[in-house]
Amino acid sequence: MSETATTPAAETSTAPKSGGGSGNEIRYLTPISIETKKDKYDRFKKYGIKYIDYKDADYLLRLVNEQGKILPRRLTGTSQKYQKRVAQAVKRSRHLALMPYVADMLK
Repeated sequence: MSETATTPAAETSTAPKSGGGSGNEIRYLTPISIETKKDKYDRFKKYGIKYIDYKDADYLLRLVNEQGKILPRRLTGTSQKYQKRVAQAVKRSRHLALMPYVADMLK
């Protein structure tokens, strides 16, 4: 019964490494997308819009997604003051049937 003593260093150097990379290199299937952050701006302050017209359905369609949901502030960059006005205008427009409540592929 002869036992051969192996050291952990000897095992790791002769054993094939799984993963196929060299050393500690991390490989990704798709390249990492580095997000370039756009500056958010309030379009209402920029263009000096004080009143959001609920009868202008074409303009309000820019502020809703394909399903007809109102886009959040974090996506549009709208301030809280104008986001509330946008929501009120969209709801009024929906009530008067100028805009749909729910739609499939609205845009």
